Amino acid sequence: SLPTSFLHSSKMSEIENAFRKFAIYGDTSASGNDMTGKNFSKMCKECGVMDGKAVTSTDIDIVFNKVKTKGARTITFAEFQQAMKELCCKRFKGKSPEEALQAVYGLIEGKEPGSMGATKATKVGGVERLTDTSKYTGSHKERFDESGKGKGLAGRQDLADNSGYVGAYKGAGTYDQTH
Repeated sequence: SLPTSFLHSSKMSEIENAFRKFAIYGDTSASGNDMTGKNFSKMCKECGVMDGKAVTSTDIDIVFNKVKTKGARTITFAEFQQAMKELCCKRFKGKSPEEALQAVYGLIEGKEPGSMGATKATKVGGVERLTDTSKYTGSHKERFDESGKGKGLAGRQDLADNSGYVGAYKGAGTYDQTH
């Protein structure tokens, strides 16, 4: 009986790991101890708990609101486990509750949130010339460093020089040395 209890505990830490990763996703101030409805929905979608047929996004929202504490906006890991018990029987019909729960946990363990739909620069057709910053000329060239990364505000704005000297004056700062 020792190996199965060990397996179960390591499996639970895998699930808890995934829970924490999804709990902090998109929120820099999150501790990872509780998860919002949005992140719960994202986790169910990406791990395949929600399949669009047996389990829909509506089911996910209903279960989330059912297990969370009244008035709270997040669920704890214990409430998350309760939610998985609710969802597993819907997702895996025909399996025993214990087998269904193991199957759902099997979907989740070791997963982490992917940044789906992150925008990438297009390189098709004539667009390649337009998005290649090394070919920029004139004032647009000043907006990017050698690697093609934008300089931000410094590249877009002429920053005022309040030294009292004319813009292209070569002897700036030499007055004190000569007088």
